[in-house]
Formats: sequence, structure tokens, C-alpha cells
Amino acid sequence: MSAARTRTKTGHRRPSRRPSRRRRLARTLLVTGCALTVMAGGGAWYLYHDLASGIAGSNALDGAEKSAHGDVNILLMGLDSRRDQNGDPLPEAILDQLHAGSSDIGGYNANTMILLHVPGDGGEAKAFSIPRDDFVELAGPGQGQGQGRGPGHKDKIKKAYGLAKSAKEEQLSRDGVQDRRRLEREGREAGRRAQIETVRNFLGVPIDHFAELNLAGFYHLADALGGVPVCLKKPVKDPYSGADFPAGRQTLNGRQSLAFVRQRHGLAMGDLDRTKRQQAFLAGATQKLNSAGTFTDPVKLLKLIDTAKEDVVTDAGWDLLSFVRQAKNLSGGKVRFTTLPVEGFGRNHGEDINVVDDMKIKRLIAEQIGPRSTTATTPGAPDAAPSSSSPSSSPSPPSSPSSPASPPSSAPPPPEPEKGAIDGGGIPCVD
Repeated sequence: MSAARTRTKTGHRRPSRRPSRRRRLARTLLVTGCALTVMAGGGAWYLYHDLASGIAGSNALDGAEKSAHGDVNILLMGLDSRRDQNGDPLPEAILDQLHAGSSDIGGYNANTMILLHVPGDGGEAKAFSIPRDDFVELAGPGQGQGQGRGPGHKDKIKKAYGLAKSAKEEQLSRDGVQDRRRLEREGREAGRRAQIETVRNFLGVPIDHFAELNLAGFYHLADALGGVPVCLKKPVKDPYSGADFPAGRQTLNGRQSLAFVRQRHGLAMGDLDRTKRQQAFLAGATQKLNSAGTFTDPVKLLKLIDTAKEDVVTDAGWDLLSFVRQAKNLSGGKVRFTTLPVEGFGRNHGEDINVVDDMKIKRLIAEQIGPRSTTATTPGAPDAAPSSSSPSSSPSPPSSPSSPASPPSSAPPPPEPEKGAIDGGGIPCVD
């Protein structure tokens, strides 16, 4: 409309029919708000769908007994494997960063095993570290192949996965299967089932879910979080793992984090001290999850999801959205760590082992997490008859009262009260 038509005969401008600037702004904000709401809902669904569909799923827990009253027991397994989920060697660049040697080293031992108990009433979560050299009865077919032993023999608990995997692959090969990917896939499923069943029988509680992580997973997780805070009581330098850190609280990148959790040389209790390192790493990672706002930052969350898709395998029936919500609460530090006790040390077929009291372990777990989630075992039952398979030499007693045979103490321990103690800032300081 021309300027002449906008005026009346008296020369006064007609009132504008266009909405005022304030009304236009309000309408724009309303439309934008509605759009963001829809996008946020769609984005949350997309992120969950992406996470659920991208992480490799396993049927290893099909038909397994579940905990009661809303309690959840999660087995965290860290494999000492230099291979990816398809059995292919990790890239040389990654292996160099991991300071972990060639892809032929390590096999498929479950060197990290932590049972995370999340009570259904929202109470304090508890995490139990299982030393990898505990001498227990292994589950799964074909355990002990090559040593003249049948199923159900005793060995280091970490070996259940690799022995069952190897036995399954040998059986498939005899049946004419030559597809390498299928051999790897079905072998790993057999390994998972054997490892989970072994832990379940040893602890006497159901396993509701599990998460499996390879060596590269520690590296990628730390990088996805922008580093993980840890605390050392004294400086360390270990050429085997690559650990070279000063004393005190510090933030480790991916390469450093892997060196931190793998170090056992130069530590007074060897593997048992390494178990405390793993607990400290998890404590630092959960604190970082909480402080960094990972669950409310889409960019950080996407990076974490990408990491999970690359390195993590879980049971197919796990509602991961519910777990993410639980993890957000757990990241507030409401987790108490305990390392399961050993009674002494011995030798079995030339290997060092931890001698454990199976029934004592079951009673300890039942006392810590309550009988309501322990439906498969009666901890107070008489001790089982000794196994016919025993260590080749008698177990030696613990070297001192402070050895692992003493009652387990909660980890992380509080800082030493004496003058000059290092403050971990809410995370445990370890050797």
C-alpha cells in the first residue's frame, strides 16, 4: 500500500494493523519455546535410541535369575584384550598410546571384575572388587582344555572367559565353521556366560546386568570425560605400564589413565593394590561425570555415547536409559567400595594364586547387600566338600596382619589425619 493510502482525509495516519514489536517478540519466543520443547523431547529419544541401538548387545544373561525388590546387581568386566569387538587387532597408533604391547598379548582374561549393587530403595550403592587371581571353581564347558581337566575344575577366576571362548571356537571349528567373525562372536558369548556364571556361583547372588570393556575403553572413557581425577600418596614410575606420576591429586588423560589402572609392578601388594587403583579410577570418573555436567551437556553426552558404542558390550535386556539416570545419581559419590578378602597365597601349575574361602565370601556379600537379593544361595549353609582339584603347593599364610586376609575395609579410605597428608578432594588417595 502506498504512503498516500495510509493517511485519512484529515491527514492523520491510520492505526497500524501489524502487531506491535512487543507482541511479535512474545509470539516468536512462544513459537521458539514450543519448537525447543519438541526438539528436546525428540533429541532425548534420539540419544537413547542411538545409545541402545549402537552398543553391542549380548544374550549371555538370557534365562538368568534376577534380584528381588528392585535391587540391581551389575557385573563390570574389563578384558585384558588388545582386540576390538570383532576380534581385529587394535590400530597400532592406539596400542602405542596404551603402552600395552602387541595385539597378541593379553588374550581374553577378565582382569577387572567389579560387582556393583544398586539397592531398589535408593540407598547407598556398594561395589565389590574381585581379585583376578582368586582360585575358584570355573563354570562353562571345556574349562581347562590342554591341561587334562574337565568342566568345573578350579583355576584363577579371570580365566573363565578366555577358556570358555577357546573351547567354543574349537567345537565350532570341528563342526566345520570357518567364518572368523562367527567364531569370534559365538566364542565371546560363551566366554561371557562362563565368566558371569563363575562370578554368580562364587558370590552367591544373581547378576542382573553386565558391561564388558576392553583395554581401549579406559583410554576412550577418560578422553570422553576430558580427563579423570586421581590421587597418589607418593610418586610412581613403572616402565612396564608406563605409569609416571607425581604424588597428589591430578587429572589423567586417556593414555595416563590406562597406565594408572594397569600398574602392579612397584606396588607393595601387586595385583591387590592394582584393584584399589581401579576403584580409585571409577571414583574419579563418577565424580567427573557429576562435576562436568556430562548428563546435561549434549556434546559431552554424545561423546560419551560414541565411546560406549565403540568399546562396551552389555546384556541385550538392559534398559540403558534407566541406567543413565541411576548413573547420574551414583556420580554424586554414593558408592562404597570393598575389595573381597583372600586367605593366603599359593601356587597352581606354576602360577601364583589367591586362596579364598568361598563360604566366607558368600556370607560377606549377604551381610553387605542384604538377603533380599540373595535368592540362589543360603550363606549360612555348611561348607561344601573340598574340590578334588587343589593347588600344587600349600598356600602360604599372609605375610603380615595388614595383608588381604584381614577383614575387608571399605574403599576409598579416609585420608590419613597426620600432618602432611594429601587431600584427594573427595576421591581416594592410593599407593
